[in-house]
Amino acid sequence: MENGLLKFITCGSVDDGKSTLIGHMLYDAKLLFTDQERTLELDSKIGAAGGGIDYSLLLDGLMAEREQGITIDVAYRYFSTEKRSFIVADTPGHEEYTRNMAVGASFADLSVILMDATHGVLPQTRRHSRICALMGIRNFVIAVNKMDLIQYDARKFQKIQKEVRMLMSEFDYDTLYVIPVSATEGDNITNPSVHMPWFHGEPLLSYLETIEIRPQVMSTGAMLPIQRVCRPDRTFRGFQGQVAHGSFKIGDNVKVLPSGNTAMVTRLLWGDRDVEEIAEGQPVTMQLDREIDISRSDVIVRDYQPSVGSLLAVHLLWMDDAPLTKGKSYLLKLGTSMVSAAVMRIRHKVDINTGAEISAENVYKNEIAFCEISAASPIVFDAFSTSHELGGFILIDRVSNSTAACGTVDYDLGRDKNLTWQETDITPELREGQMGQKAFTLWLTGLSGSGKSAVANAIERKLFAMGHHTMMLDGDNVRMGLCKDLGFDSADRIENIRRVAEVAKLMNDAGLIVLTSFISPHRQERRNAGDILGDKYIEIYVSTPLEECERRDVKGLYKAAREGRIREFTGISSPYEVPENPDIVIDTTGRVADDCADEILKKLAGRMEDK
Repeated sequence: MENGLLKFITCGSVDDGKSTLIGHMLYDAKLLFTDQERTLELDSKIGAAGGGIDYSLLLDGLMAEREQGITIDVAYRYFSTEKRSFIVADTPGHEEYTRNMAVGASFADLSVILMDATHGVLPQTRRHSRICALMGIRNFVIAVNKMDLIQYDARKFQKIQKEVRMLMSEFDYDTLYVIPVSATEGDNITNPSVHMPWFHGEPLLSYLETIEIRPQVMSTGAMLPIQRVCRPDRTFRGFQGQVAHGSFKIGDNVKVLPSGNTAMVTRLLWGDRDVEEIAEGQPVTMQLDREIDISRSDVIVRDYQPSVGSLLAVHLLWMDDAPLTKGKSYLLKLGTSMVSAAVMRIRHKVDINTGAEISAENVYKNEIAFCEISAASPIVFDAFSTSHELGGFILIDRVSNSTAACGTVDYDLGRDKNLTWQETDITPELREGQMGQKAFTLWLTGLSGSGKSAVANAIERKLFAMGHHTMMLDGDNVRMGLCKDLGFDSADRIENIRRVAEVAKLMNDAGLIVLTSFISPHRQERRNAGDILGDKYIEIYVSTPLEECERRDVKGLYKAAREGRIREFTGISSPYEVPENPDIVIDTTGRVADDCADEILKKLAGRMEDK
């Protein structure tokens, strides 16, 4: 082989001929087995190709794809010519399946973007171009397809070519090749077109066979993200992963991040074989000369210093059907690390047509935005332009476990570098000891009218009578001060609970027992509070049924919600997600608050013992 493996994708708007182009290329270049060729010819007779061969059937493998005549899933194909080996990902063009297209783009070195000559540059063409650039693709082929439908008009092609170059001028790229083709007729696919003698470039396959992909300039040094710690017995402890870039050899002085501990490499295993050096892309088991606490998500580096922190500036492609909500907790998967994280600020969205920066409070499906992400704990990361391994990420919805977004790191915000938790001589343990109690937070959750506030008030009264030091945080009271600037949409509700949890944490550190009374209808909100408060978080579900809460209707809220005067009212027009594993469950139906408080305190007896 004269050239190395080329990984490329085909993308563009729906029905631009992506599958047909690749299918025709494979067919004309005789890169199919005899049975594949025969099956294609037979399937085409019952297809929609008017008696001719429907080349798209080679890649549209799903029944739904053949029925609808569109690509839905990403179809990967491996093929090889005398000059080069290829892996092609045929990606869907329909906007509904943009997430599938982004998955295909994440692996590719080059993008073949198809355009319909009768339509020119469409919004989906622009979106796919931006996604390819976001995913780090720097080599582009723009195939202006269906030239047969415009009678191979050179002037129309030149007009489209000019429009394409204006679009691509917004991106950093290494190569750009604009070529007129007809995927159905085979013009300029594997051989020069007899219909377009005015085009003097080489056919698409020839170009792909000869293009040189310039390797991305990564950071100097070496980096090994740890995937697993191997400890078969007490005599062996090795750290396993795949070398992301650079190389390691025995005797190297390395650093472990995020801890910053240093050590020397004493042994390298490639499979079960000892080696002196291990190179980029190879799996390795590494042993060090000293015992260091290393686990999955840590990174071993040599002469390379990525960022360690929790605040990242990123570009992301939003993939979820529900809009991005600021402050909502997701799982951030970056390298081998998986941590809780939230988008704290949306700097701007990117207009797919002009590239303009648009001020925004929400980001919807298939939109690209520049955001600030805050991780729950420090992680090791780098700019995507420096390291794809430590600069590419996905956000995972914690409830559905689906991918909500993919993106790339632009830079380390660094604001957390200037902050250091101030340790004091008087520790939380000393404060608890002086007060003669264990500090914790009782988080009462339930519907409006369930009796949360009454029960919390009764518990605090009894604790006070017992000599305990307490503080009550009630939903309405907090809204009148600490959170008076917040509304009741999803983002503001999440921020409301975050602030309350942070205040409760500080009060726990002061040695106080904190009681909170909040509807907090979503499990994720309560999970966020639990993450902040740690083992001091005690969830109490006041399970009073909706019918009983509505019968009480102390504030007349249910009536107003039923009449449509209150929007998104929990239990009526907005759901309440019942806690899955609360510490305590109490139903106040037919009971007075003092009795409920006594039952809760009885269950808490073990937590309230003096230190």
